[in-house]
Amino acid sequence: MKIFENIVNHKVSTITGEDLLKYAEPFKIEITKEHANKIAKYLRSKKVNIFDDQERVVLIKEIAKIAGPETAKEVNKLFNLLTKDK
Repeated sequence: MKIFENIVNHKVSTITGEDLLKYAEPFKIEITKEHANKIAKYLRSKKVNIFDDQERVVLIKEIAKIAGPETAKEVNKLFNLLTKDK
């Protein structure tokens, strides 16, 4: 499973705003292009392990500051789907 974690964390750390918009759509996460770009910029500036509960909490709080609590809640649901079988 470590390989899967590395792949997911790498994608998170290299994601673009366009990628975020593309991934948000099928999961019904509403996000503006401006917020997607800001979130992507933040993710690229930090080395975050979304499989670490403490790091994910900090990340979600930052996303809430950027895009609002509802968007952060939806992103957290997506992260939980990705990380539940660690």
